[in-house]
Amino acid sequence: MKEVDELYGKMLAVFEEKTGFTMDDTADLAVRLYAAAAQIQTLYAYSDWAINQSFPQTATGEYLDYHAALRGIVRKAGTKARGSLRFRLDAAREDDLTVKRGTVCATAGLVRFVTTEDGVIAAGALYADIPAEAESVGTSGNAGAETITVMTRAPEGVSGVLNPKAFTGGSGAETDEELRARVLDSFIRLPNGANAAFYELRALSHAGVEAAVVIPRMNGIGTVGVVIAAPEGVPSEALLQQVQDDLDAVREIAVDVTVLAPEVQAVGVTAQLLPKTGVSFETAKAAAEKAVRALFTGALLGKSLYRAAILNAIFETGTVQNVKLLQPETDIDGTERTLCRLGEVTITEAEA
Repeated sequence: MKEVDELYGKMLAVFEEKTGFTMDDTADLAVRLYAAAAQIQTLYAYSDWAINQSFPQTATGEYLDYHAALRGIVRKAGTKARGSLRFRLDAAREDDLTVKRGTVCATAGLVRFVTTEDGVIAAGALYADIPAEAESVGTSGNAGAETITVMTRAPEGVSGVLNPKAFTGGSGAETDEELRARVLDSFIRLPNGANAAFYELRALSHAGVEAAVVIPRMNGIGTVGVVIAAPEGVPSEALLQQVQDDLDAVREIAVDVTVLAPEVQAVGVTAQLLPKTGVSFETAKAAAEKAVRALFTGALLGKSLYRAAILNAIFETGTVQNVKLLQPETDIDGTERTLCRLGEVTITEAEA
């Protein structure tokens, strides 16, 4: 793109060439020429921007969404992490205690979570587990077990809260680069209503489907299997049925389509960390656990899991000087039906 001074210089050069007169920068005409150059430079900038938005390879934001819409593709919205919160009492009561829907709790880092339905700590009980979700969309809501311990406003009679299991499934909205990859892929692998690309792209168009793998002739000639995964891994029965109904409506004549959940392969992760100087082990451990959990999403459907990916995720936290990965001991080969899912995470401190 041309700069203002470059355009202004060319205007002066043409003026001097045509008139034989050297213009002083303070002359009224020089000021007018500079103002014109500034406006022309704006037009150059706009034309560059317009050209970039005209092609999916360079378009951004809502203009990339327009290109995606022409291919029948919609940007995936983010999801909220979900799990359950355990509200506890110091001593059992003789009557039920209700914990209202909308009760807000948080981690020490002030990531907030909200109960999604009313819950009851029954008479004689010391606690109740109540479904909850992150207040905001995104991966920040993927909290490790027993990290949600703060009640912003404690329900009367409740003495404490924690999450017995990790909150999972939080994901950010699809980025421009992720959406661009899907749009360009739709040109390379043209869906024609009969091939694997058609079923894959159709399944991916559903909100909540993170990945899809198509298995032609899964049960013989005339059959197609479509394995789908949600951001948190295993899709709900409702999502499976939603995709099944959609594909049944658009499938080829005499073709039997089966939508199914992946076969989960639990993978435990055990590592020894040496924190960087000035970083506490607890800080490094928390960052490493979060990074490892973020790696195990539905996007792993049908893919191999490499030890190097786990190590890289931990190193990218910027909190460790060295890592020794004890488990898994080898890379895990993926198949079209399998999904690696995080099992127990054990992180200890390595000796310097």
